[in-house]
Amino acid sequence: MPDHPKPSARARDLVAGAYDCHIHVAPDVMRRRIDDLTLAARFAEVGLAGFVLKSHYVPTAERAAVVRAAVPGFGAVGAITLNASVGGMNPIAVEIAARGGAQVVWLPTVDSANQRACTAADPEGATPPMWARLQGELREAGMAADPVEVVAPGGGVLERTRQVLRLIAKHDLTLATGHLGADEIDTVVDAAVAEGVRRIVITHPEFTSQRVAVARQRALAARGALLERCFTTPHSGKISWQTWLANIEAAGPEHSVLSSDLGQPFNPPVEDGLALLADRLLAEGFTDKDVRTMAVDNSRRLAGAA
Repeated sequence: MPDHPKPSARARDLVAGAYDCHIHVAPDVMRRRIDDLTLAARFAEVGLAGFVLKSHYVPTAERAAVVRAAVPGFGAVGAITLNASVGGMNPIAVEIAARGGAQVVWLPTVDSANQRACTAADPEGATPPMWARLQGELREAGMAADPVEVVAPGGGVLERTRQVLRLIAKHDLTLATGHLGADEIDTVVDAAVAEGVRRIVITHPEFTSQRVAVARQRALAARGALLERCFTTPHSGKISWQTWLANIEAAGPEHSVLSSDLGQPFNPPVEDGLALLADRLLAEGFTDKDVRTMAVDNSRRLAGAA
């Protein structure tokens, strides 16, 4: 394991009580740095309140329930990501996940039409996502699913997308926009607001396949969406830290939420992610209040804990 920076005590204190709403840990279909049960104990040790278990391929509500039983008082949150492995934009999968206790619904990520069509190259030296290799293996084995479509060719969302949004509103779940493109994100957020969805987060708007412009980020925030600021996006070289920080400043900390997107074996410990972000933000002149708002207040809202 490479040497990684360690968070300061001040940063640890500032993010105490936060949820990390975007982590990738074992058990999973690819190698991860740590498993969910071990991580829950580590989170509790450093004062973090919980995490949202993300998988690109399987629902995680049952896993979250096991973690909560094993680590009493810890806020493990289940989720579902609407890729091909769960039937894409599948209302039945969302309904079952909700009944099983899931809180977060990610729209398609690795199987989104935008991700499949994305020709934008990562900057030289950027670390590719781990799922890219698995997607390639599935294609080589003849198991590439059709891209999961979310919006209609003529505008607006598809009817099955609207069904999913209605279920998210009915169960008061959190909608995450996954790897949709910027135009798709606009369309989905409008439809979600119209259907009464109360919690919306724009998944890593700085990621290569999103690249949501600052003006559009501000407009999305004005419609009530939070903008997710992931540790791994700049850490892996997909965008500069300077751009990442400038986007937070431009859109406003009150409209941003910090998450790590950690769990890869080569990256820092997952329990350090939020505090490392806090240290970076403090060094750039953001206030303690800014950090608390992004790390704690907004993450607890998305996790359904506020």
